[in-house]
Amino acid sequence: MGTVETLTGRNKKFAESEYDASLRMRPALATIVIGCVDARVDPAVVLGAAPGEIMAIRNVGGRVTPRTLEELFMLRNVAQAVDDDIDSDWDLIVLQHTQCGIRRIGDRPELLAPYFDVSENRLATMLVDDPYGAVALDVSVLRADERLGSARVSGLVYDVATGRVETVATR
Repeated sequence: MGTVETLTGRNKKFAESEYDASLRMRPALATIVIGCVDARVDPAVVLGAAPGEIMAIRNVGGRVTPRTLEELFMLRNVAQAVDDDIDSDWDLIVLQHTQCGIRRIGDRPELLAPYFDVSENRLATMLVDDPYGAVALDVSVLRADERLGSARVSGLVYDVATGRVETVATR
């Protein structure tokens, strides 16, 4: 059996026994987590969130890039369209992790500079090798973007060796 067959078989079981038609578009915890695509760092699993409690935006490194900001702004507009603004009662959480694969391409400015939308000579300011510094940087970028309203912004680092998260920035 192939991967698609395995996963669609699991979906059938999910639809029969776990599917919850009462879930709303707005997550129950009014939270959006920005995290890495690394399979070890699924935000819902790592943070113990139940289905429907959080939204997750995942990208390489779990970074707040210009595209991430555009996606958050788009989500805010979708929320407003359904009469539920992403505002002061919402939490935005940046979740990065140790041993991130993005560090392995730190010597590839031709890949990283366009990803962060910075010049190659500014790439060091993106702190690719430092998840703690990168979280603090990304939290400050979110807090500075007026398009996101007054949502609370926090930053966490997940240690893949221990399974624990550490709070780097909170508000």
